[in-house]
Amino acid sequence: MAQGALSFQYEIEKTQSGMTAMAGLPTYLDLASVAGLTKSIRRHLTVWAARSQGWTDTQIVVSLVLLNLAGGNCVDDLRVLEGDEGFVRIMRHVKAESYDLPRKERRKLERRWRKDQKRAIPSPTSAFRYLSTFHDENEEKKRKVGKAFIPAPNEHLQGLGLVNHDLVRFAQRKSSQTTATLDMDATLAETHKKDALFSYKGFKAYQPLNTYWFEQDMILHSEFRDGNVPAGYQQLRVFKESLDGLPEGVEKVYLRSDTAGYQWELMRYCAEGKDERFGEIKFAIGADVTPEFRRAVTEVEEADWHHFYREVNGKQVETGQEWAEVCFVPAGIGFKKNGPEYRYLAIREPLEQQELPGMEQEQLPFPTMKFSQTRHKLFGVVTNLDFPGQELVEWHRERCGRSEAVHSVMKRDLAGGKLPSNDFGENAAWWAIMILALNLNALMRLLVLPKEWATKRLKAIRFGLINVAGRVVKRSRQLFVRLSVSHPFSDLLIDMRGRILELAQGPP
Repeated sequence: MAQGALSFQYEIEKTQSGMTAMAGLPTYLDLASVAGLTKSIRRHLTVWAARSQGWTDTQIVVSLVLLNLAGGNCVDDLRVLEGDEGFVRIMRHVKAESYDLPRKERRKLERRWRKDQKRAIPSPTSAFRYLSTFHDENEEKKRKVGKAFIPAPNEHLQGLGLVNHDLVRFAQRKSSQTTATLDMDATLAETHKKDALFSYKGFKAYQPLNTYWFEQDMILHSEFRDGNVPAGYQQLRVFKESLDGLPEGVEKVYLRSDTAGYQWELMRYCAEGKDERFGEIKFAIGADVTPEFRRAVTEVEEADWHHFYREVNGKQVETGQEWAEVCFVPAGIGFKKNGPEYRYLAIREPLEQQELPGMEQEQLPFPTMKFSQTRHKLFGVVTNLDFPGQELVEWHRERCGRSEAVHSVMKRDLAGGKLPSNDFGENAAWWAIMILALNLNALMRLLVLPKEWATKRLKAIRFGLINVAGRVVKRSRQLFVRLSVSHPFSDLLIDMRGRILELAQGPP
């Protein structure tokens, strides 16, 4: 009987063929070992370290990282990894979790199993049991209805953060940057979990606050939060924690944020040079369009508005937007006699659609203001930088161009958009492991892949380099992954392994 409309049939292979649909995924296992990810997990995570049997912390965390990179979006997708016969052969052969261990320690790991270990990938049940250790019921008892609350991370969750810092340090050792432009922004991860809380947009979500290091293209710090926690809540504390995670070699720090960062304590901390390590921190932050700010904008002469340009085919083209310096001293900074001085810029853009009768300010999702009978969108920026106006606005907008694209990768290309549990701690651990996968892929683009791949999203890398068909065969005690000669990136995969080996043999 025909299986479908077209003239082909599916047939189940009755013998073990060693085929894999993910021949490129082991390159990430290679990089994880060279970058010290496995070593860092052993050092900072002691969830199951006291157990003398079963899976180790390294085996479970690395498996979940690989699951993210392969395209899985739930714990149950570990079955798909385990069902890939060729990939399982590689995992059993290389034993990446013992990559840099002495022989005695490797033997000790092998004795964790009473019988022959049949699985190469942990089962979903084991993974769920592991994730449950990151949840702290004592913290949950501290919640108050209607109040923003961030449960304190237990030592296991803190350990995942330290592992991420080690990955960032590896990137800094191999590609040193003296400047750190930190983009702070929260993102909503929508969910339908029973115990999740409603966000400001009216749907249930979690709202992690992320600190993105622009020059390294990596997430430096991420704090998992409930959906009802405002994006700017305790932002100064999170910023300080992010600064603590910056590796050696960084000399200058810049901060960019949207209006969630429009907080006097945060701006004062940066402008007054209160940080012991970095001193004054230059920033550009979105300013709230308050009634007082609007009044200051009305005092700007029409001649003081400057056209905003962008370059198209080598020519400067007007965008329709205009910017102006605004003489504005809000009450929040006026109380301190010798307080820092800030620059305020206003950006306006005429509304393209015709204003209809009854259209109210509150009905639009952005602030507006009338200029010469024409309604404009109105935005503000506050800064302690002396950049020219257009240059400052362009620099501030780079935050939207890159860090928000990273948020999309987290939730769509990786598994950050599908959280596994009703328990806050389990979801926080799932998110933190996703961040490890995100940064491991950033290392691959930064240090291993050719320059033309540097701007590609993970789903493009997955299509071209990870989900590659191959056959895994063993000959003379050596394992080979055979790739199709017709695949356009077969040679690149081989070159990538050579570059990863150079990272291992190069200077620390």
